[in-house]
Amino acid sequence: QVQLVESGGGSVQAGDSLTLSCAPSGRTFSIYAMGWFRQAPGQEREFVAHIRWSGRNIYYADSVKGRFTISRDNAKNTVYLQMNNLKPEDTAVYYCATKTQYGSYIYSDQDEYDYWGQGAQVTVSS
Repeated sequence: QVQLVESGGGSVQAGDSLTLSCAPSGRTFSIYAMGWFRQAPGQEREFVAHIRWSGRNIYYADSVKGRFTISRDNAKNTVYLQMNNLKPEDTAVYYCATKTQYGSYIYSDQDEYDYWGQGAQVTVSS
């Protein structure tokens, strides 16, 4: 199994920045890709960003492209989501997730991911 611990959420003003961290533990050698998803109150969970464990194949949702950056620190074995120019519509619980099965997949499909973090609340006020 893989355990995921998220950190870095908080309450900010519109235009501010936040960085979320996701630190996996356990069978990390089995990780193939990492994703960030978010869920706003009363809405479905949606894809935010994706990165292969190798650091390649980075993809973003159109709503965050140009403002959010996903990255991986090999030394710290941690994946980050740098969020700049935050907007009130970015308010949500953010989840990191891992995919451990190799093969073709739809990176934006949450059903492709095997393990999930506990979630980090991000609140952006106008």
